[in-house]
Amino acid sequence: MSKRILTVVTNVDHYDADPAHPTGLWLSELTHAYDVFAGRGFQQTLVSPAGGKSPLEPRSLKFPNYDRSAKAWHGDPARMALLEDTAAPDQIDPADYDAIYFTGGHAVMFDFPGSAGLQRITREIFERGGVVGAVCHGYCGLLETKLSDGSHLVAGRRLTGFSWREEVLARVDGLVPYNVEKRMKERAADYSKALLPFVSNTVVDGRLVTGQNPGSAKETAAKLAALL
Repeated sequence: MSKRILTVVTNVDHYDADPAHPTGLWLSELTHAYDVFAGRGFQQTLVSPAGGKSPLEPRSLKFPNYDRSAKAWHGDPARMALLEDTAAPDQIDPADYDAIYFTGGHAVMFDFPGSAGLQRITREIFERGGVVGAVCHGYCGLLETKLSDGSHLVAGRRLTGFSWREEVLARVDGLVPYNVEKRMKERAADYSKALLPFVSNTVVDGRLVTGQNPGSAKETAAKLAALL
């Protein structure tokens, strides 16, 4: 049987601090991974905290992020339809999946951490021996996830994700609801980042695979796939 990947996307389309400022799924962080997994013959399902539509981050539809992979998805009605009707967590049986992969975009900072359903799915996949992956802001989805013994999944584990320096350089440090790099360290995660911002950087710690930024999506997916 082919491996099955559960890919998590957001439902949020604006910043709380400025409702007129749009955000959403960073498209290439989905498409780069989707292409890697499809190339391995893996089955893929999209899930979001609330189910239903996952909006796109407008900035992810501009150069240099709007690359061949993102354009191919954006121009394919069948692929775009997948983002109109994602599954909700209560429709997902974690036993059906070998891995979970959290995509990013600043939107996920608002709806990933508080999703008890996503926390349950992630915990069960991980404790069954599955792989947990996240790219860029996707690691926000791991902030509140606890294992059955009550410990944070990320505690004592090496990981990476979008850095505070990158938030500042992206000029959204005044819009984001918290400093996720700092919060990860407060969860006792062993956080690290590349010396230069916006370069591909992936960290593998056992069955936890994380990528720092949009440019890390392909590498993150490849390393996750290798573990399967």
